[in-house]
Amino acid sequence: MNSTETSKVYFGSARQGRLTSKETLPCKLDLILEKLRIRERVKGESVAIKMHVGGHVGYSTVHPVFVRRVVDAVREGGGKPFVCDIIGNCHTAAQRGYTAETLGCPIYPTGGPDEKHFYIHKRAYKNISEWRVGGLLQDASFLIDLAHIKGHPSCGFGGAFKNLSLGGMMGPTRGAIHDTNHFEPYWFPEKCPDDKIIGKIIESCPFNALVRDKNNPREIHLHYEPCNQCGRCLKAAPEGSLFIRRENFWAFQEACAISAQIVLSTFEQDKAIFLNIANNITPVCDCFGFTSMFVLPEIGVFGSDDIVAVDAAALDMIAPCKVFEEALPLEMELQPNAGHPFQMMHGPYKDPYKVAEYGETLGLGSRQYELVDVLPLEKPRHAEAAYIPASL
Repeated sequence: MNSTETSKVYFGSARQGRLTSKETLPCKLDLILEKLRIRERVKGESVAIKMHVGGHVGYSTVHPVFVRRVVDAVREGGGKPFVCDIIGNCHTAAQRGYTAETLGCPIYPTGGPDEKHFYIHKRAYKNISEWRVGGLLQDASFLIDLAHIKGHPSCGFGGAFKNLSLGGMMGPTRGAIHDTNHFEPYWFPEKCPDDKIIGKIIESCPFNALVRDKNNPREIHLHYEPCNQCGRCLKAAPEGSLFIRRENFWAFQEACAISAQIVLSTFEQDKAIFLNIANNITPVCDCFGFTSMFVLPEIGVFGSDDIVAVDAAALDMIAPCKVFEEALPLEMELQPNAGHPFQMMHGPYKDPYKVAEYGETLGLGSRQYELVDVLPLEKPRHAEAAYIPASL
């Protein structure tokens, strides 16, 4: 797709005008699926519904009610749907309400029951030379990327890109994508010969993001996930010994865009749709295996043929929202002037828009979009109220 083109993103608001089921999010999802012509497009197709079924005691993933609406639409159109995710999540999915009975289709690990079914794609990027795409995902002929919008400690935000680029790859590739943050050096021990100062640098971080390297105590290892770029460590470090660079954080986002491009290259044009469910928004990804308090208001449901536009639209809708600071875990520190709400939670260098920017550069879609509300809110007309006075 030409990045100058305008894509359509269909949207259903979480807010209701009236207390009626047709204005609830699952029913607005139905309208989005109609706009995307899902029933017309899936006849005879093997349809992979890539989603994150969470882990352990997480209950903020995409609710089974939404999944069932998607599955039923696919089946009604003559498609053969299955849900897929990484193997560990699939093994415990029933504990969180995801079963073949509730969803209406089977749940499979993307790499098969033993994770030995995958396809290798060669492409060099920093520390990565090969990308292992889940075999069941690549074998499918139609893709539905069904994502839950939430914060993410590596990049600030997780949506359609993150769901596909990490969950669609095998474990070794997922690990390598996370390691791209470390490809460019950030610690130069020759500039800090004093071991006591190294200890002070590590102690300066209130988030335990800095540790001594397990193989060399003279080296400092930066855990990028808890780092919110507060700069306390830089004040403690001798000049030139430690760097907190935005490029290190952005490497993860670029790798995710490349990963998504590789997965999408295995599907024919017009045989992929992207859905973002923006409710129950937590500060970190569903991989953590638990659910914290929700930190942003309910937003709604987004759908598009364009992965770039659907993530950009969700981010734009969230941008003016206020973070519920009282709901943040106490170990997190809000930065009110960092930018987007997800940057306020995770730091200014974790720009949530970067993955869409990289995706647009790779030709995966356009950040120019038209937002189409599938059921605009109508405020009911009320006559002037004549309240009955309370009697004593």
